[in-house]
Amino acid sequence: MIFFVLWPLRRLSAGVLVCAVAVAFESGAAAQESLPPPDETAPPLYIAEPDGEIALPGFPRVVQPEQFPTWPRWFASASGLVMSRTLPAGTTSVGPGGLTFDTADAEASWPGGLDLRVGRWFGARQHHAVEMIYWGVYNIGSTTSATAGATTGTLQRSDLVNDVEINWLYSLWERPEYLPPDRRVNLMWLAGFRFFQLEDVLMLESGGTELDVATNNNLYGGQVGAKFDWRFAPRWRFSAVPKFLLAGNAITNTSTLNGTDAFSTLGVFSWLGSVDTGINWDVTERWSLWMGYRVVGVGNISQADQQWPTAIPPTAGELSGITAGSESIIHGGFAGFEARY
Repeated sequence: MIFFVLWPLRRLSAGVLVCAVAVAFESGAAAQESLPPPDETAPPLYIAEPDGEIALPGFPRVVQPEQFPTWPRWFASASGLVMSRTLPAGTTSVGPGGLTFDTADAEASWPGGLDLRVGRWFGARQHHAVEMIYWGVYNIGSTTSATAGATTGTLQRSDLVNDVEINWLYSLWERPEYLPPDRRVNLMWLAGFRFFQLEDVLMLESGGTELDVATNNNLYGGQVGAKFDWRFAPRWRFSAVPKFLLAGNAITNTSTLNGTDAFSTLGVFSWLGSVDTGINWDVTERWSLWMGYRVVGVGNISQADQQWPTAIPPTAGELSGITAGSESIIHGGFAGFEARY
């Protein structure tokens, strides 16, 4: 009985719902037709940034990751040297038959030498490097002769220089070989260990007398310095490398008279200052050519001229002992290349 009552109500409700939807649709269409036209002056969804790029307002710009340099990390170089040195005031000696020699007459020559170095840059930015250096010049000297009556004699000088360094480098900006167009200068600091050897030998042969005096200075200690580069033209740089060393000096002297040796040692503090100036041509990113001039000043050292006796043959006492306190300047030109790989 209840079913027969509700069924007509169900059909009536459906009809009402359909009518309500139709009325709502017609009302929405009428409302749509009555809306005002869109405002063309409203701000757009995307606006232009000052640099011309299009970006969503209020959102941060995409940040690119920093680009680290990909330059070759290893470097090696080879150079040729032509160098000489200053000598102390000579010592005059009188030998057999009145033969007179002055050690200053055996002058310093300009022999050749070699400069080798190798190193590597470290870190993502390549601001740090370690380098190893060796350079040397050999047989700096000459021969002089003298005659007194029937007596003749020769005096010969033969000096050498050896230098070994291990340095840490720190570049304040880019590496000097890869300076960007907007930068012309670069500065690097360096600190490290240095060993410097200066040995000079005087040899006399006269009237059956043979006398050799070999004085050897061995400086070792810590050094500090800098390297300045100025790019004055595309691919061309001027460079200057000053260094200063405060060192212990282990001095030895061996005087040999007709095969008999007298050996002496002395320890003192010495100093060394050096400056390399040069012109660099960066041919490519991996090759550079250079040439320049090197000046090395060393002080509080001993030299063979100071140990040379005034009478020949000398007494045993004149062959022993070491006198220090002199100085010398070693200087000359160099030219070579550097490879980076």
